[in-house]
Amino acid sequence: MGLNWIDYAIIAVYLVGVAWIGTRIGGRQQSSRDYFLGGRALPWWAVGLSVVASETSTLTFISVPGLAYQGNLHFLQLALGYFVGRCLVALFFIPAYYHGELETAYDFIGKRFGLPLRRLTSSVFIVTRVLASGVRLFASAIPLHLITGLSYPASILLIGVFTLIYTYMGGLKAVVAMDVVQTFIYLAGAAVAMALILNHLPQGWEDVVRFSTAAGADKLSVLNPFGGAGLMEWLTSPYTLTGSLLGGIFLTMASHGTDQLLVQRLLACRNARESQRALLLDAAVIVLQFAFFLMLGLCLFAFYGGADLTQLGLKSSDQVFPKFIVEQLPSGLAGLVIAGVLASAMGTLSSAISSLASSTYLDLFRISKRARAFDARQEMFWSRTFTLLWGLALIGGAMLFTDTRNPVVELGLRIASVTYGSLLGIFFLGLLSKRPKSGDALAGFLAGIPAMALVLTLTRVDYTWHTLIGCLVTVGVGHVRARLGG
Repeated sequence: MGLNWIDYAIIAVYLVGVAWIGTRIGGRQQSSRDYFLGGRALPWWAVGLSVVASETSTLTFISVPGLAYQGNLHFLQLALGYFVGRCLVALFFIPAYYHGELETAYDFIGKRFGLPLRRLTSSVFIVTRVLASGVRLFASAIPLHLITGLSYPASILLIGVFTLIYTYMGGLKAVVAMDVVQTFIYLAGAAVAMALILNHLPQGWEDVVRFSTAAGADKLSVLNPFGGAGLMEWLTSPYTLTGSLLGGIFLTMASHGTDQLLVQRLLACRNARESQRALLLDAAVIVLQFAFFLMLGLCLFAFYGGADLTQLGLKSSDQVFPKFIVEQLPSGLAGLVIAGVLASAMGTLSSAISSLASSTYLDLFRISKRARAFDARQEMFWSRTFTLLWGLALIGGAMLFTDTRNPVVELGLRIASVTYGSLLGIFFLGLLSKRPKSGDALAGFLAGIPAMALVLTLTRVDYTWHTLIGCLVTVGVGHVRARLGG
């Protein structure tokens, strides 16, 4: 059907409205604590929904339905691991963070192992986050490019500039407030698409089930207990039950326990108990959300009569949902769904910009002698300066990605898995034992990253195992060196 002026008007109103409202909600920040932590007075339910929005980029909105379209529901096993991992973070990590009155995830490393290791881990986070967020922003441009015909650079600029405006002006308070709004917008957009598909199918859900089970498709399969003929076949098989559960648990402990992108929000609650509530809310919503987007993929499969990607003229499963949006949605509704795509993109991008700026300022810049003497006005100047610089860097970095053939959800998770294991391993060394010293933690960290480089270059081990492997190497080397006396 294409887009008409009503759709473009809805998109324009959404973009301008988000930038204006976000700037107004942010209010006046008096210090870096207000700017990066919302004065540590944000309500737990808003933080919980903000965490959901932060991790729900277009990777989820377009890639997860595509995974179900091309495969089955095995990805849901990973989501169950995510749930368990969040519960463990709430139980062990959050109390330690609030006990130390920390400002960033890497502040814990500094208090436990010293400033040099705090700088190192923060720097690793920054490099990893820039790469992963570049993929996520590029992913956001895929549906926008397919639906509107805008070039990838123009699509990236459209998302990036409006997001940067309210992130720069309003700080974390504006980011969290707009994340809450954007959560409901992208869920509403996806729900509208599913409702239209079910209304189009003669038998509704019965047709979805029929196509999902026809000719041995087995697309409703959730559990994959496959053990493989040997160890390597087991480790290289995607979405096995054990690999997905362990992968989801350890990936979540790394992302929600050590990644400033999400830890920043959890540190913005009034106390540890409210932070735990926020994370448990996120844990419940995220499983339901993954299940919802996977079912949307099955609805799309039924809508297109079980056609494969070649028959649809597509190169990647990421293009299935955008194809439906541009060709099937009536005027007005198409604009709403595109606003949902933009909402999922902007929620993640604003979080990335704010977390990069906070880690750069608090972990690397402010600990210098000169910066420690800053007054409130200077703190705000440098806080906003780093926000602006990282916003521009992410927009520029996203333009370097050009490959749309592979599912970007998996690419994004693989990038994060490279360093997540070593970061998580250092936190375990600091949380679970008093024996390891700074040198032991550094040795473990420096062993974990090359170990992961070898795994990535010499094996075909599935990405769900990467965080666990990196963590085990880091913890093992750190503990052995500690027992040997350094």
